[in-house]
Amino acid sequence: MIPTNSPDYTHQLRSLMQPVGVSSFKTLAQKADVSEWQVRQLRQGQATQMRAEALIKLSQALKISLLELISTFSQVALEPEVRPVSPTVSETGLEAELVAVKLEYERAQAQLAQQREALWQEFQQSVLQAIESWLLQWPTAAYAAQQNPQAPAVRLLPLLRPIETLLQQWGIEAIAEVGMELPYDPTQHQLMEGTAQPGDRVRVRYTGYRREEKLLYRAKVSPGVVAKP
Repeated sequence: MIPTNSPDYTHQLRSLMQPVGVSSFKTLAQKADVSEWQVRQLRQGQATQMRAEALIKLSQALKISLLELISTFSQVALEPEVRPVSPTVSETGLEAELVAVKLEYERAQAQLAQQREALWQEFQQSVLQAIESWLLQWPTAAYAAQQNPQAPAVRLLPLLRPIETLLQQWGIEAIAEVGMELPYDPTQHQLMEGTAQPGDRVRVRYTGYRREEKLLYRAKVSPGVVAKP
């Protein structure tokens, strides 16, 4: 059975099985000398993830070219080629090599994409570690400066907006603003003093951060109404 979140190429495969007298997927696996799991991969449009040997056997069992098989059961657009009805052994070998190269290229592209994403995540994490102290302290300092508009430090606040924008682009958001009163949630908040039960009112002293659903730093809070930080 094909998973609901996977592409379903069952109809295309059945339409190729019928002309060659193959009535079931189990029979196709036996005729091509491949596993039923490999036939299932074909039905899920995962031809580019399969080994070239299995693809060759399946194309021969279905009596179609390898390029046609790949084009039909994957998202890869292969250039069509005009071929004789009965290709010679040498032509079949060349076609197999071409398909193998294309498959290897697709795998390499996928691996590079994964490596780029991993490096990007690693870079972001290293930046966050480098500015951790500033990240946790700055919102509290900015809150204190805003309480006194005449203080010289207020003039510095606009200079930090580019960094705040960068954090937003990275999907990093504050759990709550400094000074805000809200119900205590021990999974999101860290008590700096006293005690509190879940749901008790607390005031945010130092903001915390999360990235999408992942918690980075819990917000530091104090129970009840406390002095402004």
